[in-house]
Amino acid sequence: MPINISNLPESRTACEKEDANDPLRSWQDEFYLPKGLIYLDGNSLGPLPKKAIEQLDQAIRNEWAEDLITSWNKAGWWELPETLGELIAPIVGAASGQVIVSDSTTLNLFKTVHAALGLRPERTVVISEADNFPTDLYILEGVTSTQQNIQRRLLGKDGNSLEELLDDQVAVVAFSHVNYRTGEILPIAELVKVTHEAGALFVLDTCHSAGILPVELDQWGVDFAVGCTYKYLNGGPGSPAFLYAAKRHQQEAVNPLSGWWGHARPFAFEKDFQAAEGIRRFRTGTQPVLSLRGLQAGLEIAQKADLHLVRKKSQRLTQLFIELVEKRCLNFGVTLQSPFDPEKRGSQVALHFENGFAVIQALVTRKIIADFREPGIMRFGFAPLYIRYTDVWDAAEALADVLKTEEWREKRFQQKHEVT
Repeated sequence: MPINISNLPESRTACEKEDANDPLRSWQDEFYLPKGLIYLDGNSLGPLPKKAIEQLDQAIRNEWAEDLITSWNKAGWWELPETLGELIAPIVGAASGQVIVSDSTTLNLFKTVHAALGLRPERTVVISEADNFPTDLYILEGVTSTQQNIQRRLLGKDGNSLEELLDDQVAVVAFSHVNYRTGEILPIAELVKVTHEAGALFVLDTCHSAGILPVELDQWGVDFAVGCTYKYLNGGPGSPAFLYAAKRHQQEAVNPLSGWWGHARPFAFEKDFQAAEGIRRFRTGTQPVLSLRGLQAGLEIAQKADLHLVRKKSQRLTQLFIELVEKRCLNFGVTLQSPFDPEKRGSQVALHFENGFAVIQALVTRKIIADFREPGIMRFGFAPLYIRYTDVWDAAEALADVLKTEEWREKRFQQKHEVT
């Protein structure tokens, strides 16, 4: 249901009142954030949940140091991929037994695309978006190079609509829910319907939507999905990703990475592989237990927070930022790259500026963290559990000042590091 965005604050004092009446304000205390820092990069790496410190301390000092190998059973290490998957399931609109936490988004995309291709062996085409996240495109490129006769078609390059690209040779459509650069939301339910009508399967990347937007994998009819946990789920740097496989496909789907954790009887150490039942067949090798334990706190927060309130505040925060930027920054050559319509926009605002990297670096020195993506895209992420209306106001004011004073021209802001 569309959210009516009205009565946005028109002064910093009004922003303070919004913060005081914010139904989500108490969640900010759940995170460790350096004093005076405005963190607008949760769309790339979420902050540290305070409870994660306790859980990691427990895992290191007690489970690892004291109980050692017995913790595989005693502390439930072995079941963590399923245990955490059950925490994620309601966040992405999935029934029990369909989500597992394992490996990286890239590996899980490889697994799911291969599994989907195996369910449509007579078809030879995979469709994605030309502007999809690079790792998604790289994986599909790898699939076409390792699977005989598989071809790739790209929306925006080989055709201007999904309907135009679909035919009886298409096996899989692999899209992202939210564009990583612009924040544009795709109408997934409609796309899945069109895909299924053509006899193909749909694989969804939820990296920029899980934990920040209402996601309904079961309701939409998605066949497979992947997502990361270090953005809006606040799982920590490099925290394991998740994989969704609709129950209707689990019996026939084949995991191409047939590791021992995905075996029906892993501790029988049999010489031949037999896939486990259900979602467990998508496990591969030994998982990073400490990372899994660090992820748990973020998932518990995401599960308890009211996602509809999160979405409502997200739309208001991003709309406020856009309107402030329009008033203060457009004269300096900044252009909006995100959809203006809040219903079509995720929880980030993308602005284009030719020297955007230097602007972002100048903001960092003012303790405002955002990030940069080529070509010239400044991304500002607004995670409502810890971002306040006053943060939005102050960030827009600082951005305008950096542009007005041309502070970004300073030599120290031109030096690029490995990670931008």
